[in-house]
Amino acid sequence: MEFISVKKSMEKGNGQVNIRGWCYRVRNSNKMAFIILRDTTEIIQCVVEKSNVSEEIWNEALKVTMECSLEITGEIKKDERAPTGYEISVSSLKIVGESDTFPITKDQSPEFLLDNRHLWLRSRKMNAILKVRSSVFQAIRKFFNDKGFYEEHSPMFSPTSCEGGSTLFEVKYFDDVVYLTQSWQLYAEAMISSLEKIYTIAPCFRAEKSKTSRHLSEFWMAETEIAWYKFEDILKNAEDLVAFIIKYVLENNEGQLKFLGQDIEKLKKIKAPFPRITYTQVLEELKKDGINIEWGKDLRTVEEDAISKKYEKPIIITHYPKKIMAFYKPKDPNDPKTALCFDMIAPDGYGEIIGGSERDTDIEEMKKALIEQGEKPEKYEWYFDTRKYGKVPHSGYGLGVERVIAWLCNLDNIKDTIPFPRTMARKTP
Repeated sequence: MEFISVKKSMEKGNGQVNIRGWCYRVRNSNKMAFIILRDTTEIIQCVVEKSNVSEEIWNEALKVTMECSLEITGEIKKDERAPTGYEISVSSLKIVGESDTFPITKDQSPEFLLDNRHLWLRSRKMNAILKVRSSVFQAIRKFFNDKGFYEEHSPMFSPTSCEGGSTLFEVKYFDDVVYLTQSWQLYAEAMISSLEKIYTIAPCFRAEKSKTSRHLSEFWMAETEIAWYKFEDILKNAEDLVAFIIKYVLENNEGQLKFLGQDIEKLKKIKAPFPRITYTQVLEELKKDGINIEWGKDLRTVEEDAISKKYEKPIIITHYPKKIMAFYKPKDPNDPKTALCFDMIAPDGYGEIIGGSERDTDIEEMKKALIEQGEKPEKYEWYFDTRKYGKVPHSGYGLGVERVIAWLCNLDNIKDTIPFPRTMARKTP
């Protein structure tokens, strides 16, 4: 017996089909059983009429419960009254796996759904999100692969900090201590002297004591490092990547985006180039709206949201104050109090989705910055070697995959962008 998906059955439109999946909904009467079957592609109504099937099949149909797994054979036809416009008149039905009383019912709390995430993944909402997630990963790889980049990887265990010691996860490593990686960047800067153009998609870890709707302790980052790239080059690469992801997801997941309530037409208008504005200009714009920020303070969520609402595209904020930036971000030679760095902020209040910069090649400047940040430069001697032996200008950035997914899927909370979220308050299931 050859089984086909629910979607292919609907495309066939008529005749006999064999499908399998899980019971999404069920209701019975004395003469009929209505089973909504779901698989990964779609849902469809399957009708068992007592008068048209054997007593054995009818009794089997009466045993069907929510989320039991089934194999069904029957005649498919159009029916506008059915949930997805098609109906199957069942001739044969087999329960493959029985189901206990399914714990998830309508109007459950977000925390209950997180406690039962292993089951909530079956929902149509999570199904749609995870399909978009898969497409975002595919788009990132296609973008870089088509441009001749090499996909490479770095250790998950790191002896040093990349983004600041306050968000490091400390791990016992035999008789020593290491940290879960915050970014592949320092290792990537060593690899570019061999491969020149590289990227990765890998998990990163930040021990931020934050309970906001935008933060995860374990998340996935798409990162790139490119030899010979100056500041303007990396800005263009970043905006081209985001524009490509949007285009790819629209081409492959329009149905899922509509199901999730996204404004498709608004997304279709987002194309590169994106608006660019300096940190100083952001402060000036916010001041007009009565939001006063002291120059030198980092932008918080409230300020990012306020400036993003002025644009329908992502915006690129450049030239943050050097003193609050990571040690590897160089001074702008035209304005030494600022750094050659940028953040990309998504519209609609979804916050920073990319952070990047040109990389400093001045060892002494980096040592000075490390000392000011309370770090020990001697821990980075291997990193400084990348500057001692044939240094070249280079740049890179990291894209927070889950933040992009949250934005594209019109989600209220980043925890819904990943199958099993890890946060300050959640480490299970």
